[in-house]
Amino acid sequence: MLVQQFVQKALFTLLMVLLLSGCRDSLPRLQPLPPDAVIMAFGDSLTAGYGAAKEDSYPAVLQQLTGRRVVNRGISGEVSDEGLQRLPAELSRFRPDLVILCHGGNDLLRRQPTERLTANLAAMIDLIRADGAQVLLVGVPQPGLRLRTAPLYEELARRLEVPFEGNILRDILDDNGLKSDAIHPNMAGYRRLAEALAKHLP
Repeated sequence: MLVQQFVQKALFTLLMVLLLSGCRDSLPRLQPLPPDAVIMAFGDSLTAGYGAAKEDSYPAVLQQLTGRRVVNRGISGEVSDEGLQRLPAELSRFRPDLVILCHGGNDLLRRQPTERLTANLAAMIDLIRADGAQVLLVGVPQPGLRLRTAPLYEELARRLEVPFEGNILRDILDDNGLKSDAIHPNMAGYRRLAEALAKHLP
């Protein structure tokens, strides 16, 4: 009887440890947005919608899916140094409630130091939060024989406790039917991206 009680207590303790570990590993979710919320999509060509018509970019499709105003502030070819310099003016202009941050692809393609990209993304997140907006960080794949999201994105999301979408761009760019070229989605790919991001909105 005592052995059975000991085993039950041990199993209960193990279960609680596993549950608590899962809570620690989970990333935060976005908080509910007001009905008139402004969403700002901030990034480079993946946000601008390179490879598709402007109305087929992911911000345009996300606006259709959610019925909320989504402003597209993507600039093709921009690196994170430039994005960090540009961000304050964009925040001041649009006063967004949520910023979808998808940046760093050009840094990765040009093989710039990941420490610099991480620092720039962290500074962007700090600026967005200081302006009173929420952040949804989108992971970008890194060049290589095997396509995978650069680990720095998830590491940063966990360190700063930021809602995170880590797999969708990797999945899209791993499917030739969803790409306009080696590094950009096509119309169907941008729709898939918008649909994935819409699921994060409360």
